[in-house]
Amino acid sequence: MRVMSQIAMVMNLDKCIGCHTCSVTCKQTWTNREGTEYAWFNNVETRPGQGYPRGYEDQEKWKGGWRLGARGGLVPRSGGRARRLARLFANPELPSLKDYYEPWTYDYETLISAPLGDDLPTARPRSLVDGRPTAVTWGPNWDDSLGGGPDALAKDPVLRSMSERVRLEYEQAFMFHLPRICEHCLNPSCVAVCPSGALYKRIEDGIVLVDQDRCRGWRMCVSGCPYKKVYFNHATGKAEKCTLCYPRVEAGEPTVCSETCVGRLRYLGVMLYDADKVGEAAAVPDERDLYQAQLSCFLDPWDPVVVRAAEESGIPHDWITAARRSPVRDLITTYRIALPLHPEYRTLPMVWYVPPLSPVVEALTRDGHDGEHPAVLFGAIDSLRIPLGYLAGLFTAGDTAPVEAALCRLAAMRAHMRRINLGEERDPAIAAAVGMDERSIEAMYRLLAVAKYEDRYVIPTTYVTDTGPDRPADAGCSLDRDGGPGMYGAHAGEAFHAPPVPSAAGGGADGTLRGRVNLLGWNGRGRPRGLFPDRKADAR
Repeated sequence: MRVMSQIAMVMNLDKCIGCHTCSVTCKQTWTNREGTEYAWFNNVETRPGQGYPRGYEDQEKWKGGWRLGARGGLVPRSGGRARRLARLFANPELPSLKDYYEPWTYDYETLISAPLGDDLPTARPRSLVDGRPTAVTWGPNWDDSLGGGPDALAKDPVLRSMSERVRLEYEQAFMFHLPRICEHCLNPSCVAVCPSGALYKRIEDGIVLVDQDRCRGWRMCVSGCPYKKVYFNHATGKAEKCTLCYPRVEAGEPTVCSETCVGRLRYLGVMLYDADKVGEAAAVPDERDLYQAQLSCFLDPWDPVVVRAAEESGIPHDWITAARRSPVRDLITTYRIALPLHPEYRTLPMVWYVPPLSPVVEALTRDGHDGEHPAVLFGAIDSLRIPLGYLAGLFTAGDTAPVEAALCRLAAMRAHMRRINLGEERDPAIAAAVGMDERSIEAMYRLLAVAKYEDRYVIPTTYVTDTGPDRPADAGCSLDRDGGPGMYGAHAGEAFHAPPVPSAAGGGADGTLRGRVNLLGWNGRGRPRGLFPDRKADAR
């Protein structure tokens, strides 16, 4: 058993109102600069819909994630090394800007400087890519603007796998919002397919990051990520992605998207897992077993054997304590109401979701039934306005049993708490019907409905052996001061190592070539500097 720790997130979709505050604050913090206009590390999608980029869930087209090879082992869906090498300079499985959208702004200067006349001046849209006038035809959540129209629904990859009858009913049902960030997977395919080894998973907290100095802009990580949460910065020639706000996490603070979430639907905490089981769990033959397989990787922080193994692995005791208090662990393993997003990609994602239940109560009340009565509520789970099959297609690779079990626990919680709030006699059978007792169902209610800040975010500070003069122990979050990785000041791009101006030989101004490789100036002999990481420099 090799114990490792991971900062994980759970989002309660029952509470998301689609306000996009998380997206805007994330963009203002991390992608407010040239080259990342189209990049949304956090985006909120409307379901049903095509997502962002359009149809990213169609892995038959994009070849993201893993698949089982002929011998039962895991192979990147984009192919082995030979296949990826053949597509190094022309990758047909790479989303284009059209698959995202062409970012735009408005010509506000016209409103200010237009001469007096009979007609009102108009602020026409202009592209943020080339500055030319453009037509606004798509956006990061255009599905919401379309309001679930039939044309948009027909292109939803999850909905396409369901029957025509369900699709037509769903068109008249309702929509829910799905916030997405990088999944910071236990078995990340983006790390596996990177030719230069620029992507890596941090040992101490499991956050997946891009080493900007090693990145050579091959963009294999973009096509290799099944969630399409790695973006290419065309200004710097580097790949970028959600960092899980690691400067804040290191200081024991929640991510920016969590901090600013209006609905308080996000939870952050520590999960302990057995790294030796990850490969085996990701390679189970049946996709529907992947959810249970990933659950088997998680460890009980109260188990003395696990605690001993964790300490031997170098995990500090305060991280073990945080794992015991983790709201994420409670939602995932204790109450079993949080589910992973697309486990069939076999990356073992670590951002999980509590499926939405709200519509069933509204539907029952509209039809004249008592929407909170347990007998009526449990019986209506199978006939949700949002089909179980659609939720299962998102969270459990098509297996409806875990989704139904999670929704039944949420329904039981509502029925139980309703009796308490109305002063009625408690009924232990409600909790027993879903395999819980009254104490646990009330604890789940406190966590989902009334949890305080310190209950939703249980994040230990990072463990470092050397604070040094450049890193004082009380430095806090480096996003809060100049020089940190946030997008502050006129030279914000320098934090992400914007490349120097290349020389004729293809090297940088300082001779190191930290940016793009100018193959047009290469004479075809040997290996151009900067094409691959300098192993001698790395060794030093």
